[in-house]
Amino acid sequence: MIAAGQPKLIVASDAEALAQAAAERVMARIVANPSRIAICLTGGSSPKKLYQLLGSDAWRGKIPWDRVHWFIGDERFVPDSDPLNNMAVARAAFLDRNAPASHIHPIPTTTENPDAGAGAYSRELQAFYGADRLDPARPLFDLVLMGAGPDGHTASLFPGFPEIEETGRWVIGVPKANVAPLVPRVSLTLPALASCREMLFEIAGHDKQPILTRLLNGENLPALRARSNGETVWLVDRAALPEEIRGPR
Repeated sequence: MIAAGQPKLIVASDAEALAQAAAERVMARIVANPSRIAICLTGGSSPKKLYQLLGSDAWRGKIPWDRVHWFIGDERFVPDSDPLNNMAVARAAFLDRNAPASHIHPIPTTTENPDAGAGAYSRELQAFYGADRLDPARPLFDLVLMGAGPDGHTASLFPGFPEIEETGRWVIGVPKANVAPLVPRVSLTLPALASCREMLFEIAGHDKQPILTRLLNGENLPALRARSNGETVWLVDRAALPEEIRGPR
């Protein structure tokens, strides 16, 4: 299974405990930085419970909203009013009620095409960072949230697609997806995603057991290739674990 040098594996008892553990790690990164904070969110089903938790009465008062900026690791090239829009889900769950509008940084999807949206988001990230080259000693993000799709994709970097090999650009257009919804995407590249103090994967549910098994066995998939220059953590619930390592309850 996981060899030396692989991501740190943390197992939560269920989806609720996983969301709680993820929220605690988000808060730990926020507390560790007394200055401006950058968090890169993710789409898909995995973070929904986390987002609801961050917007709850128990958690929102802990977040210094005036210091945190919220980005997104990938976006479906659909209008922000579309339920498939990743940032729209995060905004509805917790951002719009709490974060200053100027601190929410969605990927533009009203541009002519995904490549144009990627270029615009690259410029926004570089303006925020203050440079057009990433310095390993100065991460772009404090925390990057990630998920793993059923085919092993992460963000919108799909196995076997050329975008996974991009090393120069920070953001790229993805003309087609490998899994539903089959719409064009815009995605941060592996080097941009790696520029963080912590990369936190959330992998939950029995339906994620097959892909987690493949990742734990070291298959060369985008979700395995995505690593932080700092710390990479796989936070999984017991339902997602392969039977042979799950053990008794």
